[in-house]
Amino acid sequence: MIQDWSTLLAPAVQDRIALLLNHVLSRESVATDRLRPHAGRVLRVHLAGWPALLPAAPDMLLAITPAGLFERLDSAPEEALRIEVDASNPAALALGALTGAKPGVQVQGDAALAGDMSWLMDNLRWDIEDDLAKLVGPMPARQLARWSQAAAQACGALARGAAGLMKSRGG
Repeated sequence: MIQDWSTLLAPAVQDRIALLLNHVLSRESVATDRLRPHAGRVLRVHLAGWPALLPAAPDMLLAITPAGLFERLDSAPEEALRIEVDASNPAALALGALTGAKPGVQVQGDAALAGDMSWLMDNLRWDIEDDLAKLVGPMPARQLARWSQAAAQACGALARGAAGLMKSRGG
């Protein structure tokens, strides 16, 4: 039953992730400029170390469009650039994404595309505060961003502590 839900839910979640990535990319022309020469190339994002207790996380396949943005694919050729993200602690990974922390990543494939993807991962971050300011104004957005960052850091510390405790107990 859980497997059925994950196969139905995964494409919808991946579509939303692609939209978020495109939102971040479209705010920085240098980012789309770096991706345009790679139009038609495909990325395969694999969550390495995904916990076995959770429903399987399928690879996310993204094609680079002529506009320098991403389009999610259902299938891809084998020669896709492979990006492995350390997902052994999904909670810490999600919280890190909100706080702007770079996850552990390994990139395999074409050197030029791998170099540009590494540059994007090192230099682009989602400006949540700016997006919030458009909805609620700059002052409330700043306060919400501070609160959410503090909460995310606390939850991240808790997740890292729990992971360390599980490792020390052999779990």
